Amino acid sequence: MPTPRDRRARLATFAIFFVQGLTFATLLTQVAALQRKHGLSDRELSILLLVVPVIAGVGSVLAGEIAKRHGSRVVLRIAQPLAGLAVVLAGLAGNVPQLVGANVLFGLCLGAVDAGMNMQAVTVERRYGRPVLTGFHALWSAAAVIGAAWASAAGGIGLGLPATFAVAMVAGVAIAVVAGPTLCAPEEEHVEPVADALAPGSPGTRFPSRPILPLCLAMAFLYVGDASISNFGSVYMDKIMHASAAVIPLALGAYQATTFVVRVGGDLAVRRYGPAAIVRIGGALAALGFAGIVAAPNEPLAIVAFGVAGVGLSVVAPQSFSAAGRLDPAGTGVAIARVNMFNYVGFIVGAALVGGIADAADYQVAFAAPLVLAAAIVALASGFQANRPLHVPSS
Repeated sequence: MPTPRDRRARLATFAIFFVQGLTFATLLTQVAALQRKHGLSDRELSILLLVVPVIAGVGSVLAGEIAKRHGSRVVLRIAQPLAGLAVVLAGLAGNVPQLVGANVLFGLCLGAVDAGMNMQAVTVERRYGRPVLTGFHALWSAAAVIGAAWASAAGGIGLGLPATFAVAMVAGVAIAVVAGPTLCAPEEEHVEPVADALAPGSPGTRFPSRPILPLCLAMAFLYVGDASISNFGSVYMDKIMHASAAVIPLALGAYQATTFVVRVGGDLAVRRYGPAAIVRIGGALAALGFAGIVAAPNEPLAIVAFGVAGVGLSVVAPQSFSAAGRLDPAGTGVAIARVNMFNYVGFIVGAALVGGIADAADYQVAFAAPLVLAAAIVALASGFQANRPLHVPSS
């Protein structure tokens, strides 16, 4: 039975997920605007977008190491406000080197916050004793929808990038600062000593790679699809559908809106049908959505297809983190940080693969790549079984 302290920690974790979704969408819905402002070619844009996940991987690793010793709360209280600052700096950037610098800071903080907030979510889920993690990701999606809606409104009234970014980020940073002290403390996360049998480097043991592999692969394949939509959805709407400034952000908005709707009921569905079945259905629907993007003849059908892709991909990340948490009952955060790394592997592959195909053909053809990888998630779903026995091999 959750205590009042558990409920306060859950509320604070909701706030952190909300701010991260808002931060992410505020920046990513303006990729096409940043491309036009700095005169970037599609190839240059792809290279610039690769900076974020590469640096985010570093941020995730650092977050894992810091959290293992000092808890994830300290990571979040530092990294999340800095992520908001980085978004504002991206809007203020007057040249490409300044934009790259802002992207480096954003990527480092993005990785740290992604890892830290999921460590907090898994801790809350463990303390509640039932699936609650999908709900956190639902609020992330809701915040991303708000970010996309704000970008659409700002574009409609002709507001500049610095003001568009600053309005959203001032609110986001304020929420993060208020929520930070109520997050789970290290003694609440680390329920056993760090030198647990599941922690890498423990005497006589090593972290089990076989059970975590399908989670890592599914996470990577998910984020190839997510990166293709987040990085290139606005460019697709601009260059393929020739949409207006007010319509361009609706691709990401539809994706995040359906993601949110599905995640709202996701925990109940997982309790009833199990994580493996939910992930299997999600992979199939994601593939259908990407097929729709490839074949879309007009703006409305393209937006619907982005929404269907959101329905499918929405369930994979929270179930990957939840399953990783079950592989690390000591609460060290190591398994979560490791799975989170493949978030950025997917982003890197997604940016390079989709951007490269678009450069050779066009963005509509390029979305066939995430279609294939989304379908592959179906084959990995059995690795998400909640009652799988865990065997920790000796080194």
